[in-house]
Amino acid sequence: MLVCSCNVISKSAIETVIREFLDNDPWQLITPGKVYHAMKKRGQCCGCFPNIINIIISETEMHHRRAETPEAAILPFIARIRSEYDRTQALRRQIEENRLLRSV
Repeated sequence: MLVCSCNVISKSAIETVIREFLDNDPWQLITPGKVYHAMKKRGQCCGCFPNIINIIISETEMHHRRAETPEAAILPFIARIRSEYDRTQALRRQIEENRLLRSV
């Protein structure tokens, strides 16, 4: 499945990068920018960032469940990742609003 059409990046490629990060440090905060940097790419329109964050959340959660990390440790960590998602959603809305204002 294609996640980023600007850079032609598949979901499986993103999942692979995320798993590599988690294998090195399962508690690091992984962001779309960090994923793109590891792939030697740049976010262009950044419309894919919300989907990438969903993939990060999913992969991180699965990693910690396979490692049998206690639920009390997983939940606050996933909450941090979700706050990054909320931040990118707010930025995306702001970009869209700016585009609409410029087109008027």
